Amino acid sequence: MVTTHKGECFCGSVKIEVSGEPEGMGYCHCRSCRSWSGGPVNAFSLWKPVAVRVTSGEGNLATFKKTPGSERKYCTKCGGHLMTNHPGLGLVDVFSATIPTLKFVPGVHINYSETVLRMKDGLPKLKDFPKEFGGSGEPVPE
Repeated sequence: MVTTHKGECFCGSVKIEVSGEPEGMGYCHCRSCRSWSGGPVNAFSLWKPVAVRVTSGEGNLATFKKTPGSERKYCTKCGGHLMTNHPGLGLVDVFSATIPTLKFVPGVHINYSETVLRMKDGLPKLKDFPKEFGGSGEPVPE
């Protein structure tokens, strides 16, 4: 039996569903994610695109592309952020807060060299991205 989690934008106009298990979860500390999320750190959950589905309100879903690597999806009615498609990685980052029934179990901090909020939790802290995603994979001190 496949686990399904439902989520929605801030006003509820756009509803999404994720199924199965995420490919990974963690925290991103880069300036872009902080700015987009409106917080000092972004909690992400990564999914294969086939596991993410817009179930209603697709007409209210818009995309902002600051870079070719990130297609940020948001609701045109309320501005609520939902997810970011990363075509080069073949993954979709669904904001953990968007899917409230998903138990958030972070495994890594990425772009920790840009952090504005130190987090002492014992998880690996990477300077940028893991090597598998085109980064250095270089660890930095907690």
